Amino acid sequence: MSISSLKFVSSSCIMNMMTEQDLIEFWKKSAESDLKVAQDNIKFGHYNWALFFFQLVLEKILKSLIVKRKGENSLPSHDLVKLASEAKMNLSEEQKQDFKEITSYNIEARYDDIKLSFYKKATKEYAEKWAQKCKEYYLWLKEI
Repeated sequence: MSISSLKFVSSSCIMNMMTEQDLIEFWKKSAESDLKVAQDNIKFGHYNWALFFFQLVLEKILKSLIVKRKGENSLPSHDLVKLASEAKMNLSEEQKQDFKEITSYNIEARYDDIKLSFYKKATKEYAEKWAQKCKEYYLWLKEI
């Protein structure tokens, strides 16, 4: 079969071929890379994008924990509370509320009115407060 006739292989298929350790490292490195993007976006005043990337950071580090604890990749989800549960974590009520708030930053397919309200919410003060929380959660999850 020629290269030009090969069909697109989804990333989930490629992930299924990775070893458990490779998959853990993939999620950790991807989270670390997104952390840099999130921090750069804060620095340059792109607060809505910074928060979006901070959500991805926590999503990916949780997915590394799921692989570590369950020996398999997680189901596709952006919901941090659901991912934490899948990783067999017992979150406090405050952590659950924080994770719900941070999950809301993933606005990839939301309606324009929701995006607009999020953009208005993502002020410098708000973004800096939540960026700090996200970094603390990232460091905590990374150490588990």
